[in-house]
Amino acid sequence: MYHHICIPTDGSPLSDHAIDQALELAKTLRARVTVLCVTQPYHVFAVTPEQMIAVRDDYEREAREMARSHLRTVEARAHALSVPCDSVVIEDEFPYEAIIAIAHERGCDLIAMASHGRRGIKALVLGSETLKVLTHSTIPVLVYRQPS
Repeated sequence: MYHHICIPTDGSPLSDHAIDQALELAKTLRARVTVLCVTQPYHVFAVTPEQMIAVRDDYEREAREMARSHLRTVEARAHALSVPCDSVVIEDEFPYEAIIAIAHERGCDLIAMASHGRRGIKALVLGSETLKVLTHSTIPVLVYRQPS
């Protein structure tokens, strides 16, 4: 069946639910997991060059640390279930591209991720990384929806 599951996370409660479900699946299948957190680059609007450097450096450091902290928590959950776990923090303008690239790079045969299930104008305005992964990935994608 599946031997290596890629689990992207954004640190949200819904993503945490998907992680729990995907880790249980990995345990059942005796699969290993790669948990992935994609940070987005800092965007400049209107600041002086000195402010831009300091703010960008602070943003990048804090984004990486928040991602690493969240992934350490996931690694501990995987360890408690005896699921081999690797974690990756990567910065990319387009998270869905990074998710697909890391899954291919790491030899994953399944991507398991959450979907907020937005519809209508919210889906158009906010977009959906899950939908983009579903649309562009050649690797099977398992989508976890918000529990009712």
